[in-house]
Amino acid sequence: MTAHEIDYRIYGEEMQYVEIELDPQEGVVAESGSFMMMDDGIKMETIFGDGSKKDDSFLGKILGAGKRILTGESLFMTAFYNNLNGKRNVSFASPYPGKIIPIDLTAFNGKFICQKDAFLCAAKGVSVGIEFSKKLGRGLFGGEGFIMQKLEGDGMAFVHAGGTTAKKILKSGETLRVDTGCIIGFTQTINYDIEFVGGIKNTIFGGEGLFFAKLEGPGTVYIQSLPFSRLAGRVLASLPKGGKSKEEGSVLGGLGDLLDGDNRF
Repeated sequence: MTAHEIDYRIYGEEMQYVEIELDPQEGVVAESGSFMMMDDGIKMETIFGDGSKKDDSFLGKILGAGKRILTGESLFMTAFYNNLNGKRNVSFASPYPGKIIPIDLTAFNGKFICQKDAFLCAAKGVSVGIEFSKKLGRGLFGGEGFIMQKLEGDGMAFVHAGGTTAKKILKSGETLRVDTGCIIGFTQTINYDIEFVGGIKNTIFGGEGLFFAKLEGPGTVYIQSLPFSRLAGRVLASLPKGGKSKEEGSVLGGLGDLLDGDNRF
């Protein structure tokens, strides 16, 4: 498997986008809805699956696309090709505040495992598949489910994460306990399992969930400070109930709105 060799540059701080520089005949594949902008001369094509050469038969393409349904993604991906002689750029944006992380698959022995909604785009030739958990506990209590995405090949891939990211390099036997939703991804050498928090008070009143993700080295782990599920939960909790505002930050209610500049009637 030989992926296209692409150059890139990441722009921004909290709302990032990645600009991919394509040489003539180079291509990149991306999730539907991640496209931001592109130069003239780039051809856009909707394809089944990821367009890799891993299984180029018609049945292989159907199975590859069907697996994407299990991860909650679309049947289709979008490929962008540079059909001109000069260099051309195409850009893809992160769907919510956070960071875009470049993953050089050659540095991770050709495979990286990530949360099912983390993948953004990759060089043409990178295979985007699914990784099933081999352990029942992880499947039942893993928070994000027992199905994860796996990126395979020898090219560049890009994943996105919420908030600020942390990169942890674990030695052999070294462990790290993480909120299940805060995992972005990890290398194939990491042993991933679910661990019960323990303790009656922790279980009933802890508010942090009943289970941790236990990651054991050797290998590399990427962590996010604000998973989208947590962000969405806070937004939903703050929505007005019964059509009335929560009047956050003011004990004066509607009168407080007049004082703070919110003069909607």
